[in-house]
Amino acid sequence: MAGLTRRDGRTLFAAWLGYLMDGFDFVLITLVLTEVADTFELSTVTAATLVSAAFISRWFGGLAIGAVGDGYGRKPAMILSIVLYSVGSLACGLSWGYWSMFAARLLLGLGMAGEYSASATYVIESWPAAARNRASSLLISGYAVGAIVAGQLYRFVVPAWGWRAMFFLGVIPIALALWMRRGLRESTDWEQARAAATGRGTGNTAAAQPDFVSVLYRGRHALLNHAVTLAVGLSLFLLFTERAGRLTWPLAALAAAGFVLFAAQFAGRRTPMMVTLMITVFCAFLYSWPIQALLPTYLKKDLDFSPGTVSDMLFFAGFGNVAGCVLVGFLGDRWGTRRTYVASLCVSMLFVLPVFAMDSGQTVWLALLLFFQQMFAQGISGLLPKLIGGYFRTPERAAGLGFTYNVGSLGGAVAPVLGASLAGGHSLGPSLAWLTFSLTLVVIVLIAVDAPLRVQQLFRADTPVAAVDSPPVPRSRAPRRRGGKNVAAEDDWFAAEHD
Repeated sequence: MAGLTRRDGRTLFAAWLGYLMDGFDFVLITLVLTEVADTFELSTVTAATLVSAAFISRWFGGLAIGAVGDGYGRKPAMILSIVLYSVGSLACGLSWGYWSMFAARLLLGLGMAGEYSASATYVIESWPAAARNRASSLLISGYAVGAIVAGQLYRFVVPAWGWRAMFFLGVIPIALALWMRRGLRESTDWEQARAAATGRGTGNTAAAQPDFVSVLYRGRHALLNHAVTLAVGLSLFLLFTERAGRLTWPLAALAAAGFVLFAAQFAGRRTPMMVTLMITVFCAFLYSWPIQALLPTYLKKDLDFSPGTVSDMLFFAGFGNVAGCVLVGFLGDRWGTRRTYVASLCVSMLFVLPVFAMDSGQTVWLALLLFFQQMFAQGISGLLPKLIGGYFRTPERAAGLGFTYNVGSLGGAVAPVLGASLAGGHSLGPSLAWLTFSLTLVVIVLIAVDAPLRVQQLFRADTPVAAVDSPPVPRSRAPRRRGGKNVAAEDDWFAAEHD
């Protein structure tokens, strides 16, 4: 890759390893869900709430650890997140019942949220602007590789030592965190933004922008925000532990209102953009996580596959995810992030329904279909950090990306419970297929029309969304033409994608 240095490679590899272990820790519950359900005597729907638990806490993890990343640097935030999800994985292995594992999954979710925002912003800001789609997608491929490793270990570890042993392996990332503290430098963009904010190097004497936590919990609305935080947390807890009863919709509305309130205090006049972005990510999780969370359960229960065959299927699915991440990274830098995203999702829809039309005797066809479905549907997630990050300035990017993505990731908490509930005790296949197919179509429309930009223009036509402080285009680089218009090269995160 022309223009990349050895430091760029080391930066990506260090963050990629952290994301690999993140993926390893996070998918463990989906692999051993049936074993955990048998041990704790849980129904499929109740067991699925253990998958959801990690998503419940992610919104706060994205907010808090994102604020650490913006205030103290991307590197400390990465290390903190790795320690959190490693301890969470260990606690899952030591759990003695449903509630202890639920609490452990909450802790793991905090760490994963921080890993996403900190690692993504760190790598993307450290790489040259023209290669940032590749940086984003190659980083996210680490998650898929971690899922593959977990799937392959499952076939050997669980039959020999039981499901708890899988979670004990999740402590390994702590050693990686210590190595990262010693070996990494801070992101270039963050250092430049901090220098500018403190008046070094640019002559700008403006004070550093307050971080997200300070805005919410130390400002004039601190008391209100503490109360709203508790209300949102309690609402999500009741919703995803099957205790909401007739209050399901009021509690969902209360949580949504809390998130909008927090976004408004953070984004100000750009609130319509941020809220629409959260809705887009929510729908993206709704289409992807029914399969991500319940595929192992579907293979074991509906198709009666052995642990070895399940591992084989997950290998092909995970390898397709990795291949997709690599492919869309290069295509994104060439075609643009949004164009590549939409095209890839359109292709993925060709494979969704056939995946769940296979029976237990068609393992070869099922493996191939899973490979291509995940390649085009899940591999595209490699571009999501680049897509979201382009809507935020450098001083607020980690918190903005982290909060937006992790609030949207509540779609991943809804997805497994919704998929299991729609099945109604029958085959999971039809509910997973149609849920994935319909929500993929919704996401295609939202991204194709650039919904965050359109909604922002509708409500705040006087407020540009493209307030991204990217470096100027070098004079030696001629602007490209897209659709008859001259546009800057992708040094400007936003302008190149929203022309």
